[in-house]
Amino acid sequence: MDCDVVVVGAGLTGSSAAWQLAVRGLSVTLLEARTIGHTDGSSHGTSRIYRRAYADPHYIQLTGQAQELWDELEDRSGTRLRTRTGGLDHGTERRPEALLTLMKEHGVPAELLTPGAASERFAGMEFAGPVLFHPDAGHLDADRTVRAGVDIAAASGARVVEQSPVTGIEQPADGVLVHTGDRTIRAGHVVVAAGPWLPELLPSIGVLPRLPRTWVTQQQVFHFRHRDPRAAWPTMVYKEGIQLFGLPSGADGGSTPAMKVAQHDGGTATTASGRDRVIDPASRETVTSWVRRWLPGLDPEPVAEASCLYTMTADEDFVIDRIGSVVIASPCSGHGAKFAPLVGSLVADLVEGGRADPRFAFRA
Repeated sequence: MDCDVVVVGAGLTGSSAAWQLAVRGLSVTLLEARTIGHTDGSSHGTSRIYRRAYADPHYIQLTGQAQELWDELEDRSGTRLRTRTGGLDHGTERRPEALLTLMKEHGVPAELLTPGAASERFAGMEFAGPVLFHPDAGHLDADRTVRAGVDIAAASGARVVEQSPVTGIEQPADGVLVHTGDRTIRAGHVVVAAGPWLPELLPSIGVLPRLPRTWVTQQQVFHFRHRDPRAAWPTMVYKEGIQLFGLPSGADGGSTPAMKVAQHDGGTATTASGRDRVIDPASRETVTSWVRRWLPGLDPEPVAEASCLYTMTADEDFVIDRIGSVVIASPCSGHGAKFAPLVGSLVADLVEGGRADPRFAFRA
């Protein structure tokens, strides 16, 4: 064997899996088709929502487990990766009252605010109904998180190879063969953490029973400058007719304070290799109109905009399971970033013979 495990993809999932595997004493080769930190996939940028508010108790529980591993990653790397701002959830379909009940049942601090109280506390934001506030929410830096995972993996003995796209994976009687353009690596296991390239790479692996259908959509994000540059806003999730989210932009929005606001739903079907990066004018109009109505503290003309990729499943659950010596890891559907260190741990458990979380197991 050339190594114990090959990890394909050095985004949030692959980098987290690599450091978890390496610190457990396994020999790891981490393959990245491009360069570490590239902007073509779903793991780049300085601003992703970090929150614990979910309408699903399973994910609330997982956010607690992830929080402990975020602490470990920050301690090991010596880098602050998360910024707590508090978070808001509102809109009739977001059901703030029901969320409050779930949060209390799981011991997560939260409170329900009236529209007036929320607007008074968060000047520049307006609301039409009850608002859930939970102080543990904030945002995380995806770029720094990827770099932290890669650096810890390398310091623990992992071999990191950039510009090395995988062209095929075979499962002989013992272990796997991972083919790239210029080499074949024999390993005990392979972790496929290819993000939006997963649907394109799957045919090279062969038939995987019960693997759910996955597809890729191109989404748009928009950055709006604060009218008051001293304003400090929480993150937010809104669901009523449309699904929107917002959070501080970080460096993604430029040199002056801004908020990133985007639709979670919608999007245009595409592929990781075939995306056009053209911003959908209908999405821009939807988001800017919403900002103009409900966020008067922002200038409603975007100062920056970009496209991003979602890898979707029909039930919006992740896919983290194994068949033979191949582990597939796709914490997808637009809400996986906050779980990155936990996903790395779940992947390492599978490599070491553990069982998949039933919610994330292969399924039709």
